[in-house]
Amino acid sequence: MRDSSVNFNFLHRTCTLVVLLCFLHISVTVIYYVRSLDLRQTFVQHQQTHNQRTPNVVRQGSDEPKFISLSNSTEITEPLETCPDPSPILVGPLRIEFNTPVSLEEVRNENPRLRDGGRYKPQDCIALQKVAIIIPFRNRDEHLRFWLYYLHPILQRQQLDYGVYIINQAGDETFNRAKLLNVGYAEALKEYDYECFVFSDVDLIPMDDRNTYKCFSQPRHLSVSMDKFGFRLPYNQYFGGVSSMSKNQFLKINGFPNNYWGWGGEDDDIYNRLSSKGMSISRPSGVIGKCRMIRHERDKQNDPNPQRFDRIAHTRDTMHKDGINSLSYKVVKVEKDKLFTKITVNIGKAPR
Repeated sequence: MRDSSVNFNFLHRTCTLVVLLCFLHISVTVIYYVRSLDLRQTFVQHQQTHNQRTPNVVRQGSDEPKFISLSNSTEITEPLETCPDPSPILVGPLRIEFNTPVSLEEVRNENPRLRDGGRYKPQDCIALQKVAIIIPFRNRDEHLRFWLYYLHPILQRQQLDYGVYIINQAGDETFNRAKLLNVGYAEALKEYDYECFVFSDVDLIPMDDRNTYKCFSQPRHLSVSMDKFGFRLPYNQYFGGVSSMSKNQFLKINGFPNNYWGWGGEDDDIYNRLSSKGMSISRPSGVIGKCRMIRHERDKQNDPNPQRFDRIAHTRDTMHKDGINSLSYKVVKVEKDKLFTKITVNIGKAPR
């Protein structure tokens, strides 16, 4: 009986000890949990206070430049990176139609990021080139609307720093495409330090935005395969329609000739100039270089030039004295639209 009583007391003390140990463990756990809650709350409050003092960093790709703010009064602008080549936002082949008329207002509404004068530059990267688009022009308003409608979105996807210059020949004298292109080169450089010049007829629309309107190591012929010629190059020396040259390439050949009045010849003269200076024509593939021409009758006062063949034969003799170094003209009017800069000029008339 005595042994039984001893065993019971031992067991009772043991159980009591175990209960006390369990209570102590629970107490320590509760205290630790409460203290950790206090620490987390203090950290969150500190972060909220910090965020209220520091504006969010705008990430690359947004509509605003990136910056880091050190205080309410000090900001450090991060330099933008160079745009990738090729542009990552190109879409490739395009559907080009001329059945439905477009208005300038419609084109303005669809290109909200354009600046006055038909100027644009990417906001989230630095364009690889500064490009002036030069269009010789007279009485082709419907064609111009289609050109602006299609080309502005294409040029923006190509991530170019560009401006569009419409060089309008005043009066009704014989048309001179090449001289107007020289004028466009000279006038564009008065506004901006362009490095590249794209010379484009107003009735030609590219069918693939991978055909980048920029300059290359050699002069570039961009309208390689036109529907007018069955999407084939008419002949290997052809340099008409749409082409590009860097400033250095342009000056090396003394620009374009000024004495081709009427239709034809100036493209072959330009080819001869390039060839005489050891340059060759580069082109995109026939698939990427496809383009459509807006059908139209030949303009009045733009009949075939009867002197073109004789002039082409003497390009090497005349190119050093006939070109950008002998250009003369008078600016009549300058119009700054959101979609373009239109410069009306008096370039004289063909010698009788």
